[in-house]
Amino acid sequence: MAKAAAEFDIIVYGASGFTGRLVAEYLAEKGVKRWAMGGRSLEKLAEVRDLIGAPADTPLVAADSDDALALKAMCERTRVVITTVGPYQLYGSKLVAACAETGTDYVDLCGEPGWMREMIDAHDATAKQSGARIVFSCGFDSIPFDLGVWFLQQEAVKQKGEAAPRVKGRVRQMKGSFSGGTAASLTATMKAAATNPGLIKLLGSPFALTPGFEGPSQPMGLMPEHDSATGTWTAPFIMATINTKNVHRTNMLLGHPYGADFKYDEMVMTTPGEAGKAIAEGMAKALKMPFGEKPPAPGEGPSAAERAAGCYDILYIGEFEDGSSVRASVGGDLDPGYGSTSRMIAEAARTLLEHDGPGGVTTPGAAMAATLVQRLVDHAGLWFKVE
Repeated sequence: MAKAAAEFDIIVYGASGFTGRLVAEYLAEKGVKRWAMGGRSLEKLAEVRDLIGAPADTPLVAADSDDALALKAMCERTRVVITTVGPYQLYGSKLVAACAETGTDYVDLCGEPGWMREMIDAHDATAKQSGARIVFSCGFDSIPFDLGVWFLQQEAVKQKGEAAPRVKGRVRQMKGSFSGGTAASLTATMKAAATNPGLIKLLGSPFALTPGFEGPSQPMGLMPEHDSATGTWTAPFIMATINTKNVHRTNMLLGHPYGADFKYDEMVMTTPGEAGKAIAEGMAKALKMPFGEKPPAPGEGPSAAERAAGCYDILYIGEFEDGSSVRASVGGDLDPGYGSTSRMIAEAARTLLEHDGPGGVTTPGAAMAATLVQRLVDHAGLWFKVE
């Protein structure tokens, strides 16, 4: 269990950035007490505080991502740090180290598996000792997917008496844009992989985040294919490479309740017939330039109206050896990359405040699945449904 007393409950680190501002605005709207805004510049933080209508006495904390002493001092003042300062492989390592050392809970939006594995290897033991819960991937990657599989498996046990050995995640609808941070993180990862052959192998392994455990061969979902379970053609999903790794880590950390031979993949549903096949093939080609010719820059993002017009819906199919299946879905009422993500990470931090658990580098599903699902339904515009 992490420390119970501190000056603040939550510090939003990176609050002057686009996504950080949305997180701070959400906390202010919710009337959260005992929170502060952190970043490099007190002047910029003050501007954002006024812009979002946060109380004028909302504390501001200055700390540069490269200043280990300042980061440690910041962590010592709070129970939880929310950080939106990415790419994390460039700006996040010293903050993770500071949280692990000081017993401070940590949540981020990371989708960078190479860096995440480095942090697991470097800081898991320290975090277990201090009680800090280091929770990566608390945005659209990978909360709806990690918790969606968990939710599906709870229903499988109710209906069938056991977890499904094979689960398919199928994105039925997604309207919205990727964040500039997501684009920057992918770019940084590709640059790192170009000089590190070991990283390429890690990125390709579904079990990159389960050191000491290697499960069975997984369906990779790299090519368009017809899915008999949905009756549609499916296309590769760009976020599957991080989501599947987090799902397998959750399974391992929980003691393999899904089974040691669990198989999982994610794809995007299109439509039946030749039209669906053509769409799936077009989507597969588009993955070569997932953000278009001009990717969004960090700090850029859609308007409030555009965020409100977004949504997503993900189907989960749990398949059993006897041919039967169990189905569930997860969805959200805002665009996934910004509106829903900012709410998800905020509610993950709030859940840690009220939900005790052991320290270590963990996942949303392993650290707080049931409590977080309820909070997301009650506060963040998500739904979890049995179909």
